[in-house]
Amino acid sequence: MSRPVLQVIAASTRPGRRGLAVARWLQRLAEEHAGFDVELVDLAEVGLPVFDEPNHPRLQQYTHQHTRDWSATVSRADAFVFVTPEYNHSFPASLKNALDYLSAEWADKAAGLVTYGGVSAGLRASSAVKPVLGALRVHVVPEAVSVPFFAQFLDQDDEFVPNAELEAGGKAMLDELARVTTALRTLRAA
Repeated sequence: MSRPVLQVIAASTRPGRRGLAVARWLQRLAEEHAGFDVELVDLAEVGLPVFDEPNHPRLQQYTHQHTRDWSATVSRADAFVFVTPEYNHSFPASLKNALDYLSAEWADKAAGLVTYGGVSAGLRASSAVKPVLGALRVHVVPEAVSVPFFAQFLDQDDEFVPNAELEAGGKAMLDELARVTTALRTLRAA
């Protein structure tokens, strides 16, 4: 059996964003973990407009090429890590929009959450996105990474340099994702 595909999804799309460095760190950590084939998916590059399909996503009757392309990307994945900031006590609209575009493509796949922010470490974003992921039948593992005052972990080149606790949390999350992804692959094949 081939290794499962893990997509690290960078949720922030705003100009000047610095969270892409957090996503790149998680991508490197996942590649070192070696339990997955890893893809970085940057929602800024995906460039989805505000949801514009006339049919409900559960029908998979997509009329726009950008939706068909997004469907193909998400369908390729066996698991996800959503790397998201906290905006106004929640997660960014870019992530909600990307989630809303699809339905079946998300189902019965595992996900981990990496949140970042100030004093809250993005925990309110995590709390807000979990019910949305649950409605899409995405199984969020309890192990997560929450980065407080994340700018302190950026070096002079804007590379994310985590401390030992963040590294350990990331590895624990990836271990659990690998375990759950194997079980969910069987469920999706049934």
